[in-house]
Parts: sequence; structure tokens; C-alpha cells
Amino acid sequence: MPSVVIVDDHSAVRAGVAAILAADPEIVIVGEAGSVREAIEQVTSHRPDVVILDVQLPDGNGIDICREITSTLRSRVLILTAYEIPENISAALDAGASGFLAKTAEPNQMIDAVRAVANGQAYLTPSVTQQVIAQVTGKSISSAKASGGLPELTEREQEVLELIAEGLTNKQIAGRLTISPATAKTHVSRIMQKLGASTRTQAAMLARTHNRPSEQRQW
Repeated sequence: MPSVVIVDDHSAVRAGVAAILAADPEIVIVGEAGSVREAIEQVTSHRPDVVILDVQLPDGNGIDICREITSTLRSRVLILTAYEIPENISAALDAGASGFLAKTAEPNQMIDAVRAVANGQAYLTPSVTQQVIAQVTGKSISSAKASGGLPELTEREQEVLELIAEGLTNKQIAGRLTISPATAKTHVSRIMQKLGASTRTQAAMLARTHNRPSEQRQW
């Protein structure tokens, strides 16, 4: 049962998001915040599974506190914004965000996004996926496929990548594949290096989109 804290400086937006998520009886809203200060207080107090975080807040940038929320407070972050600006997308993923969702998303997309992120998966809309691919590879997905711009992974690396996409840590990957944590870490490092990805989310997204173009939203 995913617990959620909604962070947006507009009370109407928070109320709208809460109303949409209320359609899923398994999602529980445990707190709301309208500023960076309130967000840290709410997340520290409730330790939610997912923080729906607006990019622009009156006392700071949501992306600036994303890293603190994901690393120190151990909650997963779903960025919610009105504008899919490439720089914000890249910065959010680098800060550890697990998803990026436009405020214009359909209600079912928002519910799917929260459930996916709570389960340790990444959630990106197709338009966001394409932008990140272009940023990381320096080319469109179509041209990358044509030129072989995304390198092939070994069978073992593909297995590791599937587990990264499930949200598993290096230790958990090691246990699943019956290998040492050090070996798992090496595989993860090689995968990210091959794909030119700076985060695990980017690595999983790039490879999934390259190998299975239809899977551009949730995995």
C-alpha cells in the first residue's frame, strides 16, 4: 500500500492530485507541502514510499531537495511539472528521481506512475524518454538504432539490467544471480559505462527503449 506526500506550491494542484490518487484505494496520502521547508518536514515525519514533487517551489527548487529525499530520507521521488524542460529532466534523474510526469497527464497515468515508482520501477512518459535518449546519446532513438549508437550488452549484463529496472540494489542483484556483491557492482558499472548513462534509471531506460521500442513508459 504506497504512502504518498504531495509537494506543490498551489493548494488546488495538491487537492487535484490527491483526488485523482484517491480513486485507488491502495494509495494513501500521508501528507502535503507547499514549500521546500514543509516538504522536508513532511517527508522526515512520514517517510512515505513516494514523494510527488513539483519543480518550482516558493523557497527553492524541487530538484535541489530531490537528492536529499532519495539518499538521506530514502523515499522515491516522482517529479511533477507543467513543463518538460530537458535540463530539468536531466537534473531530476541525476538527483535520483524515479519518474517524471507532466501535470497534464491523465488520471490513470498518475496512478500508474505512483504505483510503479513505489514498486522500485522507473516511470517516464514517451516524450520524456525521447528527450533523455537524445541527451545521453546525442542523437534520436531512430538514428541511434540505425548507426548502432547504443552498444549491445552481454547476456549477463542484460540479466543485471533487468534487475536494475526492478529497483534492486547491487546486493540484491548479487543474491538473485548467486554472484558476489563486488561482481554485481562491476556489471552495473560496465552497463552504465557502455550506455553512457549517469544513473541506474537512465541505463535501464536507454536499453529497454533500444531493445524494445514499445516499452517506453513503465517497466
